[in-house]
Amino acid sequence: MAQNNHSIVTEFILGFTDHPELQPIIFLLFLMIYVVVILGNTGIILLTTLDTHLHTPMYFFLSNLAFVDVGYSTTVVPSLLMTFVADNKAVPLPGCAMQFFFFCVFITIDVCLLAIMAYDRFTAICSPLLYHATMSKKLCIALVLSAYICGFVNSATQTSLIFTLSFCSSNVINHFLCDLLPILKVSCSSTQMSNMVHFVFTIVIVVTSFMTILISYIYIIFAILQIRSAQGRYKAFSTCASHLTAVTLFFGTITFMYMRPNSSVSMDKDKIVSVFYTLVIPMLNPLIYSLRNKDMKDAFIRVIGKIH
Repeated sequence: MAQNNHSIVTEFILGFTDHPELQPIIFLLFLMIYVVVILGNTGIILLTTLDTHLHTPMYFFLSNLAFVDVGYSTTVVPSLLMTFVADNKAVPLPGCAMQFFFFCVFITIDVCLLAIMAYDRFTAICSPLLYHATMSKKLCIALVLSAYICGFVNSATQTSLIFTLSFCSSNVINHFLCDLLPILKVSCSSTQMSNMVHFVFTIVIVVTSFMTILISYIYIIFAILQIRSAQGRYKAFSTCASHLTAVTLFFGTITFMYMRPNSSVSMDKDKIVSVFYTLVIPMLNPLIYSLRNKDMKDAFIRVIGKIH
């Protein structure tokens, strides 16, 4: 079957580097980071589940964030590691579509969860007496469900648009995952509709989430400045510091990747940035949320004590 004198593509060839001598080192590095991602985020999920002191809205959202971090790393990393050891680096078109679908789902949920966590911190600091009444169990579940629904709607829409395009001639993707920009580059159909829908969804989801975070932290800063004691201000700010660090890292990379003109796209740079938000950020999040968190340390000691 031919279309426009080109053979129809039924699989894509992925890869991270064209330098075989570097592959064993990169493989071991990525494998070690992935193990830390799984252990760190699974540890957060287990702690927040097993320790009743962590059955609060903040740690409920954090456990979901840890689950999502494991999700989108697992969507990408095993297939990435296979490109270093397998002779055949081809991924069937349906497999590529599935990887893109779940990757898009988890990334979208992550963005929404960071906004929800900012609202949670805003409520805790600006309305501490009403916090437990406002952040009820029913509302927390509804907020998390809305993040998951948003992720699936966004992903289903974009996946259906992208993978109904025609792919012909070249099947080599200059990337290690089936992401939007590298896939559109090898399409021989018009990508105008896909680009427009992607831009609209990205603007709506990312900008809405970012504005929620920004407005929440403006109110939080004003509330902290009104606290008279330095110790009180430090304690209030310390409850937000971890989340603020995670937001800065995540939104910085997402903005660089998906909210820029196509003319400025460099696939080699994109591969490095993609490694950062698919591996490095999920590895750092458990460290960010636990190293300076007394509640998490105390919960770890209690759980270990129960085991012994």
